[in-house]
Amino acid sequence: MDLGLKGRNAVVLGGTRGIGRAIAGTLAAEGAGVAVCARNADQVGSTVAELKAQGVRATGAPVDITDAAGLKSWISGAAQELGSIDMLFSNAGAMAQGGDAASWEQNFRLDVLGAVHAFEAARPFLEASGEQRGDAAFLIISSVSAAQAENASSYGPIKAALVHMAKGLARQYAPKKIRVNVVSPGTVYFKGGVWNMVEQNAPKRYHDTLARNPTGRMATPQEIANAAVFLASPASSYTTGSNLIVDGAISNRVNF
Repeated sequence: MDLGLKGRNAVVLGGTRGIGRAIAGTLAAEGAGVAVCARNADQVGSTVAELKAQGVRATGAPVDITDAAGLKSWISGAAQELGSIDMLFSNAGAMAQGGDAASWEQNFRLDVLGAVHAFEAARPFLEASGEQRGDAAFLIISSVSAAQAENASSYGPIKAALVHMAKGLARQYAPKKIRVNVVSPGTVYFKGGVWNMVEQNAPKRYHDTLARNPTGRMATPQEIANAAVFLASPASSYTTGSNLIVDGAISNRVNF
């Protein structure tokens, strides 16, 4: 399927590892220009080089997403460098699991305010894309933990806030031809990722979690990226305000 992304441009927060890196690579494979940011300058540099090798325009910079001014400045610069922002992907997450105040603040500042500030900076460019092309998109990566609670962790409620925010933005900006959707993954495995660390340091927890999934495995970043890029593409032009669960049926909720 041609997703209609050739000549379009995207910004990916947290675009050098895991799901974000897979999103960036998938966009490039579809012919879209890509701007990525992350904290690690070396990882940003290597990612940009790999994206350019796919034959598309690519740029990136080390950015602290909790620095609102720095994030907004980078997004504006990326728009000028690429020529437009047609899609914005908010993928970066603090991953703090505690219920203490510090964990709440860490998750809120990166996951929620990062998405808020990124959308504020990208909105004029997304509106211009919506007017010119008839379709622009903001895609947020959340988690199935938004609808599950085993303890009083800050992680799930913060991810739930993103789903709620996306629905409001979808309704508010539909007249501007900006679609807003969420992809909520279950467990995702990649080398150097959270579940790889759990596998090494808490093998019983890892295997217990693996056993809970009817598919008998965890997702790859590419499987999540496929869903995210599809939802952000013109191929999904009538889909907005949705929260797509991509978890291999590990959660038992019914998504009416």
